[in-house]
Amino acid sequence: MVGCDHAGFPLKALLVRHLREPRFPLLDVGTRNRRAVDYPDYAVRIGRAIQEGRAELGIMVCGSGAGASIAANKLRGIRAALCHDHFTAHQAREDDDANVLCLGARVIGESLAKELVEAFVRARFSGKARHRRRLAKVLALEPRGRVAT
Repeated sequence: MVGCDHAGFPLKALLVRHLREPRFPLLDVGTRNRRAVDYPDYAVRIGRAIQEGRAELGIMVCGSGAGASIAANKLRGIRAALCHDHFTAHQAREDDDANVLCLGARVIGESLAKELVEAFVRARFSGKARHRRRLAKVLALEPRGRVAT
């Protein structure tokens, strides 16, 4: 699942082509052009798809990646990681069980973006006891009851 605001549109379009070529099923939630839109709207689309089980992972691209990460992390069950290096993209999945990768289109280039996406989607949560313990503490911070909207 991929989404973006207007600032992330060119990079998202490149990533869609990159991901479709090899083997990844892909749902593109928009935006589909460079007309100004609000990144929270697209972060919510990705988050809801994950909450509803329509996607396991999401990739959200905005200008810096920061706003998308902040917005996505407001949704229960979403663990969005802003990553601009290979180690963090891999580690966010392996240790923290992140399910949304946020990228800054104005921060990283195309080659690095492809590398980060590959690292993120190929990594798996290790399930090690210390990481399960920490994840349980993170999940305990989320509000109970209805899925956040």
